[in-house]
Amino acid sequence: MSAISIPPGRFGLIGHGWRAAFYLRIARAAPHLFSCVGVMRRGEQNGRPPEDIGGVRTFRSVRDLVRSERPDVVVVSVPRAAAPSIIVELVDAGVRVLVETPPAPDLPSLRALWSRVGESDLVRVAEQHPVLPIVVAIQRIIASGALGDVTSAAISWTHDYHAMAMLRAILNIQGEPIRVVGAAGEVRQAAGPDRYGIPSAAGEAQRTHSIAILDAPGKLGIYDFTSEQWFDPLRRRRLLVRGSRGEIDAGEVTWLAGSGTPMTAPIQRRQVGLDGNLEGMDLDTLSWAGEVVYTNTLKGARLSDEEIAIATRLQSALQPERMDGYSLANAAQDHYLSMIIREVVASGAAGITERQPWHDYVT
Repeated sequence: MSAISIPPGRFGLIGHGWRAAFYLRIARAAPHLFSCVGVMRRGEQNGRPPEDIGGVRTFRSVRDLVRSERPDVVVVSVPRAAAPSIIVELVDAGVRVLVETPPAPDLPSLRALWSRVGESDLVRVAEQHPVLPIVVAIQRIIASGALGDVTSAAISWTHDYHAMAMLRAILNIQGEPIRVVGAAGEVRQAAGPDRYGIPSAAGEAQRTHSIAILDAPGKLGIYDFTSEQWFDPLRRRRLLVRGSRGEIDAGEVTWLAGSGTPMTAPIQRRQVGLDGNLEGMDLDTLSWAGEVVYTNTLKGARLSDEEIAIATRLQSALQPERMDGYSLANAAQDHYLSMIIREVVASGAAGITERQPWHDYVT
């Protein structure tokens, strides 16, 4: 009996920026899973011939894209101020939405968006950091009980809502009240690469270094970020997770074995395509202490870890029966927490989070 062929998930794309380009690359890399059926672009790029963006048809309006192609999901990758009105238009048309972070620019806008579409179950958010391969592996190690009760996590990796998504996932923080304190200072640092590449001139630049402590019931989260840190090779990505029976630091896990003996083992990455390996250039698995804690289900597409995580969110949104993935409530809470951190860091005064309209839906 021949295998049943499952057609690729059909998605539309609204936007033409740096982040939107990820979805086009992913569709080209994994055409058996994803098909971009149309792109809506405003401005000078409207109405360009399909061949100008790799054979994908372009549209001038949300309505034209949806009516013509009837995509399974529409990815909204536009500036945060423009996102809410597009989300509402799509939801009113009964269309599934996968929106980039953040889904709205500020707290009033988040509340207004929630009041319009919060309970529709048609909106998911493309917050990829909790499903980065290493972060999934860490969450599975935590779930195994190896660390006991996880009580703190410190992250110096990414900024604002991305970092909040990671901290909340690792510490299992939902919508409970959190006390936040923080501080910031200006530092000099060698200019490093940004999303557009290596700087044309060497030298130093002024950066803002922000640190905040999130004090949740029985748990502490530490946020440490220097502006423009994302791509800087002089700032290592760090994640420290501590529990009652062990910790994870720099990819090494220390825990108490059944005998009570302290043990240490690294999270090991199997990367194929190196040296004489001919399996392709891909992440294969992450393992720890003889157990596989992450398997790349997109092996063969030759994606970076960031692209794997973005594709994972797109796959979740394209589930045929019901959308899976990161909810609007979770994304709203992440952005709300990041705004509290910014206020606290700027003022030097402590802040306490308040219950928001999406509270009961945060997981």
